[in-house]
Amino acid sequence: MTFDSSSSALTRCLEEEAAAIAASAQRLQPKQVEAALSLLDVCANQRSKLVITGVGKSGIVARKIAATFASIGLMSIYLNPLDALHGDLGVLASDDVVLLLSNSGETDELLQIVPHLRRLGTARIALVGRINSTLARACDVVLDGSVDREVCPLNLAPTASTAVAMAIGDALAAVWMERRGVSPEDFALNHPAGSLGKQLTLTVADLMVPVARLVPLQPGTSLPEVIAQITADGMGACWVAQRDLPERIHGLITDGDLRRALQSHSTEHWSRLTAADLMTLDPITVPGVTLAIEAIELMERNYRKAIGVLPVVDAEYRMQGLLRLHDLVQAGLA
Repeated sequence: MTFDSSSSALTRCLEEEAAAIAASAQRLQPKQVEAALSLLDVCANQRSKLVITGVGKSGIVARKIAATFASIGLMSIYLNPLDALHGDLGVLASDDVVLLLSNSGETDELLQIVPHLRRLGTARIALVGRINSTLARACDVVLDGSVDREVCPLNLAPTASTAVAMAIGDALAAVWMERRGVSPEDFALNHPAGSLGKQLTLTVADLMVPVARLVPLQPGTSLPEVIAQITADGMGACWVAQRDLPERIHGLITDGDLRRALQSHSTEHWSRLTAADLMTLDPITVPGVTLAIEAIELMERNYRKAIGVLPVVDAEYRMQGLLRLHDLVQAGLA
């Protein structure tokens, strides 16, 4: 087989799977889809669980669907059918909803679970390849995941059928998100380590170096002392406190401020320079509740000032900490 023919065969397989998914959209019954979504709404309103189960390749798809629903805010878990029959049915409650995946609709392990689900009064949704199967008849809602044939040349390996089941699960999640009005902020709460999660949840207070770790300078602090403190802190900056209100910031001295001050004064005057001569008076500050991504935007808007450090203050202008561009970079935001 040549490279071109292999590529063509791959394209054909992808097109066949895409066609199977498109055909499934026409097979799904609107009333059954609405019934499934209504059960998911009830599940969310009651803060109960969506429990998804399946065997073999259907079990792998079930795990993915469970992970998707959990990530968008619906409490969802995968339940291994074999484990369920040996004690794990204890995770189920009467107000839970169970989604059962089976291409044949005749999977023994799932059929053995059904009587126990009935006894509990747990609502059941079947996602099956045969809507007249035993499993379908045993469920409250039936979603048609049937395919004409598998992409596998032997029409044996689960390929098109698993793609359709996955697509239906994804579509249910997407439509449920829309119905519930899930916002980017809601989504971020379940993805705190992701880029979106960090942008929507991390605040300046989360990333700043707290004031307890910083030594405040006085306006009269000498140049050698300023240099020693900047070096000791490893911050690349120091803050200068107000004389009469020592908790409040009066000015900020950065490495850049030092260089500019030394350039603007002759060497014979260096020994007489103090923090008051070096500092940026009334620097740009941010409150601790500011989103870290907004702090980056503030730094970028003031790029001509080469802002690399932002003092963090409270509503009374009391010093809370210092936020460095370095901290934002380490957090993966800049």
